[in-house]
Amino acid sequence: MESISEFFLTHREAIFIVILSVFLGIEVISHVPAILHTPLMSGANAIHGVVIIGAIIVLGHADTTGSIILGLLAVILGTLNVVGGFVVTDRMLEMFKKKK
Repeated sequence: MESISEFFLTHREAIFIVILSVFLGIEVISHVPAILHTPLMSGANAIHGVVIIGAIIVLGHADTTGSIILGLLAVILGTLNVVGGFVVTDRMLEMFKKKK
């Protein structure tokens, strides 16, 4: 428990930036019109694919068991995000096709 509080005290500026980024992201995304959702989702999926590649590279240089587990978790959750995003994008594009 002491090491956790030491970590938060040491990295409080970075944690503060992450918390502000989360609130800013929620605010920005909530104001996106529905017509722009599909192109933005496709772009976000492409960017997240690059993030997954970076996570795999970092995971290859991991030394401790904890960092390997966190890296593997990051790769798995990032992959789920990309696949889910493409599924949602495909469903939205289906809505605009003419019905037969």
